[in-house]
Amino acid sequence: MTTNATLRVLIVDDEPLARQRLEDLLSARKDVEVVGRADSGRKAVEAIRTLHPDLVFLDVQMPGLTGVEVVQEVGPEHMPAVVFVTAYDQYAVKAFELAALDYLLKPFDDERFERAFERAREAIILRDLSSLRARLARLLGTETSAPRPPAGDYIERIAVDMRGQVRIVPVDDIECITASGTYAELHVGKERFVIRERMQTLEERLDPARFMRIHRSAIVRLDQVEALLYSAGGDYGVRLKSGKKLSVSRSRRKALEERLGLDALKGE
Repeated sequence: MTTNATLRVLIVDDEPLARQRLEDLLSARKDVEVVGRADSGRKAVEAIRTLHPDLVFLDVQMPGLTGVEVVQEVGPEHMPAVVFVTAYDQYAVKAFELAALDYLLKPFDDERFERAFERAREAIILRDLSSLRARLARLLGTETSAPRPPAGDYIERIAVDMRGQVRIVPVDDIECITASGTYAELHVGKERFVIRERMQTLEERLDPARFMRIHRSAIVRLDQVEALLYSAGGDYGVRLKSGKKLSVSRSRRKALEERLGLDALKGE
């Protein structure tokens, strides 16, 4: 799939109202084509193999094969991008979180759906499915059955939606990331890119050898930090090579000092 191509989506759920809910949300998007619907695990396996969708919204609790068993049947290495859909099941949710897989917990609102959809879309655009397949294998407890990405599970690029086009931002171009309400703002030179992503999710997806969260509202690329600052009032911060200053939470100060190998400097 290219950045301008239509995303082919398969909806799998044994509940007609749940399938319709997903279809209504997807039909509002011009870049999506719903290529199939399945109401059982067996039909899902057949549809994945014959329709070759880019993305599957896959219900977990279904008669016959469950959603997880569908992945097992198809094989993690052959799965498209997938977002699991589940009613409350603490064991299933915990398993998805441990494997860093995205899921929708019924009932979900439009905003939660958008976040899950955009993350899946980004992985497809960036051709980052090897990371997803490794996580699916981890869910099944069969890590060796799916290839791991050469640099681990961390992202190397971030896709930014910009009014009809997608801008691909290499993470090595990012100076820092700051929280902007329910969004995050990528600082790239003099440019700013706003994405709908939580800071916690970005922290988990970025390589900790290169990035560190220094505050609940800020992540920095470590090689852009020029100095660690403190004031007489006990506040901490960093100065970046660009001159930008960001706050550092007290709980993260020691770890940051260790990572940077810098002595704290008195604020100007």
